[in-house]
Amino acid sequence: MTILELTRQPFSGFAVDDLPAARAFYAETLGLTVTENKMGMLELHLGSGAIVLIYPRPGHVPAQFTILNFPVGDIESAVDALAAKGVVFQQYPQMGTDNRGIFRHGGPLIAWFTDPAGNVLSVVQD
Repeated sequence: MTILELTRQPFSGFAVDDLPAARAFYAETLGLTVTENKMGMLELHLGSGAIVLIYPRPGHVPAQFTILNFPVGDIESAVDALAAKGVVFQQYPQMGTDNRGIFRHGGPLIAWFTDPAGNVLSVVQD
């Protein structure tokens, strides 16, 4: 028995304080497909029909946790490519990230960075 009769695939979303800066970052820096919906919000198209909504929020305060993870086949190449585009990787000395911002101490290799609104994102080796 289906309780919810969905009209389309569920989606996630997060807030930013500057939609034009978010559009530029996600489209130009990360190379993702970004569209604007009829309400003027951004939609990230992440493959297999997955969409993440980006909406403006005055007084936005970024979450203190990772809101979006990007699985990659080679974290070294992903970090190099993003760094070449100006992305700065977060350093978490208490966790033991290396000088490139890559955590290598158990679990998947992962490196964190932020978008222009301060939202924490990551690349994680799949």
